Amino acid sequence: MAQDIETIGIADLFGPPSPERERADAAIMAAASGIGFMAVRDFPGDAWLTPQKRARLLEIFALPEAEKQKLLRWNFDRTRKNVYRGWFPLQPTAVSYKEGIDMGPDLAHARTTRSDDPLCEPTPLPAEQALPGWRAAAASYYQAMEAVGNALMRSIARGLGLPETIFDADFEGGISTLRLIRYPLRDPDSGVDASGSEFSVVHKGETRTVIGREHADSGFVTLLAQDGVEGLQAKNLAGEWIDVPPTDGTLAVNFGQLLERWTGGRVRATRHRVIAPKTARYSIPFFYEPRVYAEIAPLPLAGATPFEPFLYGDYLWEAATNFVEMSGIKHLREPRRAKAS
Repeated sequence: MAQDIETIGIADLFGPPSPERERADAAIMAAASGIGFMAVRDFPGDAWLTPQKRARLLEIFALPEAEKQKLLRWNFDRTRKNVYRGWFPLQPTAVSYKEGIDMGPDLAHARTTRSDDPLCEPTPLPAEQALPGWRAAAASYYQAMEAVGNALMRSIARGLGLPETIFDADFEGGISTLRLIRYPLRDPDSGVDASGSEFSVVHKGETRTVIGREHADSGFVTLLAQDGVEGLQAKNLAGEWIDVPPTDGTLAVNFGQLLERWTGGRVRATRHRVIAPKTARYSIPFFYEPRVYAEIAPLPLAGATPFEPFLYGDYLWEAATNFVEMSGIKHLREPRRAKAS
């Protein structure tokens, strides 16, 4: 029997210690160590999770092509300096059929960016006159998701029996990414044979096109606002693909490979994919991430598998540059392990 994805109310994570908060912590830890996926509701900022508020953020996709091209990354326009942040266009022959933009903390914080590390580069953003008020809305959303990520981070620490602040220093000056994605309907005349096993799957007796390749996220935790359109699926413990309901007022939450390794496997990074719905699909993932020079070292957990400490930025760059929208940039950043102070 397919295991369902539980929806957990997390209002009590934002309050003082209480039996209710302990129950929420227990439910979160059960999801994190079990299926590795959950949905959350009832938190500060959940007013964003309505069709009207989401549409405000997604207005960027209505920009003229000439405006989008100003936001392109270096691997799509060699005149650009930004290589990690910015716009990625549709790639018609790729399994993952999507376009969108990756934005960093400079969207929401007056934080110094760095020219010597692409992970700390400034985000190219649309001009204010092109989308009046959009930057302020996107910044507000980014800050709301940071607060949710922080609350979940502390909950996970408590659920592991560790001090709730054990991760705090690693996330000060974090490089969390807000991504906006549009999955259009694939053009049947694009020259791609979508009938192959890489491009199509059978789900509930129906052949469906894959538009988001199966993967596990690389980071700590991902907070995903869906647009009410189905298509996201997670692989449960039995290896079955189950639908992640796109319910208004909730965030789909999945745990990343960084957290799985950091916790010695106590938390599970779940593989997921997107199959094509009958209409265009939009999604808004927020990847809650540590700072570039955070040293990821084994936690004091009994029986956890030890590992060699590493810098988050080095790990992230190696993982992120394997995705098709980041192709061709791996050589642009050297590991910083030797340079860490």
